[in-house]
Amino acid sequence: MTVAGAGHPDGAEADWARSGVVALTGHPDGPPLVPPGRGASLAVDLAGRLRAATGGRIDLDGAALLGERAAFTGHRRSGRVSPGGHTRLLPTADGWAALSCSRPDDPLLYGALVGAELPADPWPGIARWVAARSGAALAERAELLGLAAGPVASAEPARFPSGALRAAAGLRVVSFGALWAAPLCAHLLRTGGAEVITVETPGRPDGARHGSPDFHRLLHGGERSVVLDPVRDRAALHALVRSADVVIEASRPRALRGFGVDAAAETARGAAWVSVTAAGRDSNRIGFGDDVAAGAGLVAHDADGLPVFCGDALADPLSGLTAAVWALAEPGTVREVPMAGVVAATLAGTAGADGPSPACRRTGDGWVTPAGHPVARPGRREPVGTAPEAGADTAAVLAGPGPAGSGLAGPGPAGSGLAGPGPAGSELTGPELDGPGLDRPGPDGAPCC
Repeated sequence: MTVAGAGHPDGAEADWARSGVVALTGHPDGPPLVPPGRGASLAVDLAGRLRAATGGRIDLDGAALLGERAAFTGHRRSGRVSPGGHTRLLPTADGWAALSCSRPDDPLLYGALVGAELPADPWPGIARWVAARSGAALAERAELLGLAAGPVASAEPARFPSGALRAAAGLRVVSFGALWAAPLCAHLLRTGGAEVITVETPGRPDGARHGSPDFHRLLHGGERSVVLDPVRDRAALHALVRSADVVIEASRPRALRGFGVDAAAETARGAAWVSVTAAGRDSNRIGFGDDVAAGAGLVAHDADGLPVFCGDALADPLSGLTAAVWALAEPGTVREVPMAGVVAATLAGTAGADGPSPACRRTGDGWVTPAGHPVARPGRREPVGTAPEAGADTAAVLAGPGPAGSGLAGPGPAGSGLAGPGPAGSELTGPELDGPGLDRPGPDGAPCC
């Protein structure tokens, strides 16, 4: 697949229209706008491949997944403010940039960026600083500070699997993901019949637990939840990873390496390792769905030719679908899902924006696209099953049977169900779980992966 969604060159507008994304694109007091590229068509393609691989067990409209979170949260289009309200498009000295301020400590980090303490509303001070700098200068400083911010530009398009996919049924999936992209991947695999175990740490639970309860239940219903301290419970963590057929990593690779988890060793024994990052395993950049999508060039343009956000954190569901396909494609390999690259692939080969995006027109109490396709509101699937409380299954998972030699049944401290503390003095001084999915997750509505 060289051009993402290329199977629908004439249907891109129709796919966008039914996805719910068009309704989320544009100014709140203006018409919905049709996004550029083939993002919704890519989602249709990927969902079709998952449907075929699982004999119809994964049976959903990939396009509709793109707008689904907004159906739970009630988010609406807000122009140069993301639907969730935590990310903004701001002019730089040489273009535009997307900046996320979603985590509790982001205002302090932005204060370090601008060199001044910021007030309760940090945005005016941030905007003044950004307007006087180039996009490249912003990106350099943001990466150093661990901020999700960068210029609206482009990215190297990601690759997509082209071969046959295996079935999901019977696979054990261990997910180190949070928020949206990685949990969506795990949810799709579980829908296809896989066993899913999501791992959280005591200090950094999934921020989505504080968001829409129904959306969290949709993504996590029917899975099992394990909470492990990566220092004290390091042996148990390693044993759980060794028991997995698929590992989903949603942080910069240095995070799990700092806990002694080696992707190369796991793939050498035949596991599939799916790595969801903002911009690739060699990048230190962090990012969330809205800023990554805009930074990769997925923005619409209003009547004045100025950029506005497309949909709600589109890099997340597009990357979650991509990750699910890679998880079933090639075991024994580390497969990268760079969110920026996934978005860039949907824009490859399409005409660049040289003016306002196609605007929808009113018809009755709704909207239609320029080609006459009805604009659907974001739709939702109903959650199935119960999402476990954090750590509800720790003891059962670690005490239960795993693959031969996995060590999962090893005893831990009395009554803990854990495998016991690590070596004395093994306090971590290196990297924490950080980056998309595991980096100080923000509140509901935060751009997420």
